[in-house]
Amino acid sequence: MALFKATAYICAFNTANTLMRKIEMVDLKAQYRKIKPAIDQAIMEVVESAAFINGKPVQEFARDLEAYTGAGQVIPCANGTDALQIAMMALNLQPGDEVICPSFTYYATVEVVALLKLTPVFIDVNPKTFTIEAADVEKALTPKTKAIVPVHLYGQSVDMEPLLALAKQHAIPVIEDNAQGIGGTYKFSDGRVKKTGIMGEIGCTSFFPSKNLGGYGDGGAMFTNDEQVAAKLRMIANHGQQVRYYHDMVGVNSRLDTLQAAVLRVKLPLLDEYINARRAAAAFYDKAFANHSQITVPERTNYAYHVFHQYTLLIDGDRDGLVKYLQEHAVPSMIYYPVACHQQKAFAGKGKVIGDMGNTELLTKRVISLPMHTELDEEQLGYITEKVLEFFK
Repeated sequence: MALFKATAYICAFNTANTLMRKIEMVDLKAQYRKIKPAIDQAIMEVVESAAFINGKPVQEFARDLEAYTGAGQVIPCANGTDALQIAMMALNLQPGDEVICPSFTYYATVEVVALLKLTPVFIDVNPKTFTIEAADVEKALTPKTKAIVPVHLYGQSVDMEPLLALAKQHAIPVIEDNAQGIGGTYKFSDGRVKKTGIMGEIGCTSFFPSKNLGGYGDGGAMFTNDEQVAAKLRMIANHGQQVRYYHDMVGVNSRLDTLQAAVLRVKLPLLDEYINARRAAAAFYDKAFANHSQITVPERTNYAYHVFHQYTLLIDGDRDGLVKYLQEHAVPSMIYYPVACHQQKAFAGKGKVIGDMGNTELLTKRVISLPMHTELDEEQLGYITEKVLEFFK
């Protein structure tokens, strides 16, 4: 019944205003149409070369990404989850070692911790930025702490300067989960600006299609400024070998597909343009919801350049009712994330929870993400914001 209402409503709306395109949470088709000739050519060149594994575009994309991010070394891999796992393997983490990470994040961040038989140590997040803070990390430190995983959630950087100082003081490596933050930057107190993903020992990212820099399938990469670490990451991602058939360690099979590298090479020069489009959409949302008593817009900090992988509101009211209302009016939305990692069945009786997790558990009940992508136009944005505000009248 709800689907019928939504379909009927949008058809009626389109009759009155034929310029209105269907609103998508992520509109990859419209984005593809704008770059279709370049994408099609890049794909056909790979097909014609038949170099489907470790073809030339993979190495070229790695060099392009090094230049864009400022990373010393970029090691492509099969996906963002593999990137995190390989990073932890490269740092010689052993079963029982503790890894500090937020509970308010996508499950993959902590999944790999458990997969390697490490102990996840869950900490709370700042309810405004959705990211961890150095003070909470410090409370979670023990002699068993062997890594810290800050997550640049929704496209906003963690406050890295105090976190990096704390990690250095205790000689603990930092693995940045930059799956949602590629293209973002962090400004240090001395004026230095660095891209997210290249400030810790290892940074990890994902090229899942919906990401700001997304392929047409799975893909990921690791970043490091340490040549020895880079060599180890490459070995682990390639069955633990440097020379074919000579395996120096137990590794995994995790390669970025040549076709995906070719697509990503086309899209990387457009990443800043894509980010600007997302930031423009975010500014539209901000203005529409400014000073609303039941809606809190995403926090802007003086240290982070937010790239808006998601545009996430905090709702003081019936969040789930709003989701349903938007659905009935053909406006998609998502809850990232409805269940905190420390509350997942998979972690029942496992890991450590530091503090009462009040912020995290509140956020799971109050967050809602609106459509956010490069192809949103003002007409769509106007309709989305109109429906959100209409719900609260």
